[in-house]
Amino acid sequence: MADFFTHFSCVLDVGTPDNAARALKLYQAFMEDAAHEEVPPDGFLLSIEPEHGATRLWIRDDVTGDPQQVILFVQRCAETFGLTGRWGFQWANSCSRPRVNAFGGGAHVLDLETGETIAWTDTNGWLARTLATSRAKRRGR
Repeated sequence: MADFFTHFSCVLDVGTPDNAARALKLYQAFMEDAAHEEVPPDGFLLSIEPEHGATRLWIRDDVTGDPQQVILFVQRCAETFGLTGRWGFQWANSCSRPRVNAFGGGAHVLDLETGETIAWTDTNGWLARTLATSRAKRRGR
């Protein structure tokens, strides 16, 4: 039996140490809300680490994580703390055993001010689209 994992590690600068401390409370409430909505509890971990700075949140997976939960949390932080600019992160999908289509990854970029997605990609989707285009060209379509 194979185990599937999604790994990531990124930081979000929330501007001030006070905002960072408040973000930890926001995280607790976010995870409680997720539990009530039956979202898997292993979405991501969050902490403030000296090596990243007092205003930066370290967002990462434990064993595996959920990029969508990260995006939703970052959007909530951006709204709460009035963040602006762009923010993004990338993730890797892996498997404990060799499996076809079990490896890949993706990336997502947000406009923090609007909460809108600027761009995103996933390698599985990219590969499928690229191969389909290649097949269609060979068939004369």
